[in-house]
Parts: sequence; structure tokens; C-alpha cells
Amino acid sequence: MNLNSPLADSRLIDRARRVRLLALDVDGVLSDGRLYFQADGLEIKAFHTQDGHGIKLLRQAGLEVALITGRDSPMVSRRAAALGIDHVYQGRDDKLDALRQLCERLGLALDQAAYCGDDLPDLAAIKRAGLGISVPNAPAYIRAHADWVTDRQGGHGAVREICDALLDAQGHWGAVVDTYLHGKR
Repeated sequence: MNLNSPLADSRLIDRARRVRLLALDVDGVLSDGRLYFQADGLEIKAFHTQDGHGIKLLRQAGLEVALITGRDSPMVSRRAAALGIDHVYQGRDDKLDALRQLCERLGLALDQAAYCGDDLPDLAAIKRAGLGISVPNAPAYIRAHADWVTDRQGGHGAVREICDALLDAQGHWGAVVDTYLHGKR
């Protein structure tokens, strides 16, 4: 186990080892939660490149990744496509229902899913997932229900922190680093 892993608790490491699906809220987790609109009404979102690379690394290690968001946004569809994320649920206020549907479709139990969210619509999914995660920019009453709160803020590398910890807990981290050290990609 990487000594810098935020998953220092053996109970969390065991949960992280079982994860086969990482499901993420978008606004406040994959982005910083702020919504930008141009004068013509076009929505703009900022995404962190390190989060994107972490998602790609997870997918290469064989884990599924999903986005479950309450809003409908063409920017989310575009970002998901760029990262190769096949499971995108938009306009979903009941995040737990979407997570259950996806787990059923993938043949997974809820305890094989990690879910990261930052607000009330995420609360049930955080509580029922095998590894419930939140971010420091979430309200205290959301963070109190999470198994783990990342060190990094949503939209500022929190997803990369999650991806790295999952890769580490599942024994993939050494191979990831070796690939980049020795150019065997």
C-alpha cells in the first residue's frame, strides 16, 4: 500500500479493493460546482485534466466509470465521450436509483460500487454504495455520511485522488508508475 494513500483505515482499503465501478456526480465533484453561462445561454464547465487522466487509468485497469448528474448538459456528454465513459446518466435527481440500475445492468452488487457526491441528491447513493465518498466543498451534513472525504476539492483534483487510491488499493499503482517510468504504454 502506498504510504501516501488517503485510505489508511484497513476497513476502507477492504472496501476499495471490492470496487468495480466508480460513479461520480458532476457539479461539485468533477467540476467545482459553479455554473457559467455566456450571454447566448451557452453553458461552460471547467474540468481538471488530472481527474480525466485518473479516470482513463481506472478504465485501463478494468474498472467501470459512470457519471450520474441531476442536470442535463452537452458539456457533460462531451467530457464523457472524450474520456471514454460509456455510462452517463443526466437529469437524474434520484442518484441511488440510477446507481442501482447501472449496477444491475453490469451485474454488480452495490457494495462493488464507489460513489462520490457533494449534495443532498447524492446522499442516499453515498450511504448505500460500498464506498461512499464526498469532497471537502460539500456541506458538513453530507461529509458526515461519507466513508471518506477527499483532501482535494471537487473540480480541483478530487477525482484523481479517488482514482489513485482505488488503483493503489487494488494493487495496480506500481504497474501504473512503472509504465510511465519505463515508457511501456
